[in-house]
Amino acid sequence: MVVGLVSCGQTPDEQPSGPVLTTSSPGPTTTTTTPEKPKRMFEPPYPYGTVQAHAPATADGMVPVVTRIPTDKPYVFITIDDGAVQHPKARELMINAGVWPSLFLNTKYAEGHKDYFKDLPATINSHTTNHPNLQGKPFEFQKNEICGNADFLAHDYGKRPTLFRPPFGNYDANTRKAAASCGFKALVNWTAAVNDGRVQFQAGDKLKPGDIVLMHFRTTFVEDFTAFLNRAKQDGLTPVPLEDFLG
Repeated sequence: MVVGLVSCGQTPDEQPSGPVLTTSSPGPTTTTTTPEKPKRMFEPPYPYGTVQAHAPATADGMVPVVTRIPTDKPYVFITIDDGAVQHPKARELMINAGVWPSLFLNTKYAEGHKDYFKDLPATINSHTTNHPNLQGKPFEFQKNEICGNADFLAHDYGKRPTLFRPPFGNYDANTRKAAASCGFKALVNWTAAVNDGRVQFQAGDKLKPGDIVLMHFRTTFVEDFTAFLNRAKQDGLTPVPLEDFLG
């Protein structure tokens, strides 16, 4: 489910704070100025939630595998997996940064925490029911894991997810066929990851346009998310929603 970004440091129903002026009569009319809103770390380069590109087509009954996004724009994509730790600072960090992540949630971690995940400025995607290693498993087992998670997310968040990530990044032909039969547009992996407050690269020593970055909901969420933000800024990239480029 898509939850739109809001102004930095405000929830949708909050009003900007500022001095309250009272005047007495007679006397001169006095005016006040509203304090400027704090600037977000990243400003949207286009209206988020609008399709910028489409996922490759499904072929031979198998969803395409996407590990990076072909783009000539300075864009990077942050994805956050599992949902095991519902860190209380996540929403504030996302809003203050102006960043709209893509979440890949397991049923076993997300179940019972609907309000937490619905409140994040993010999009919900699928990551299986129980987080097994799918590679080598029978088709029906994989289909049950993938479709079952999609059904759960559709029920709890009001919209069926369109992107799927296999646990551990492991998949085979059955995974791709099962994901297609469950209605997904793409299987999404990654080109860089954040662990223990450090960005780790599969190749090179910096983030590049089109990179998809993996994170997790862990106790180190603040350190990990901050490390990603600083790395993206250092490398001249703006984080944008993955779904806009796999429409």
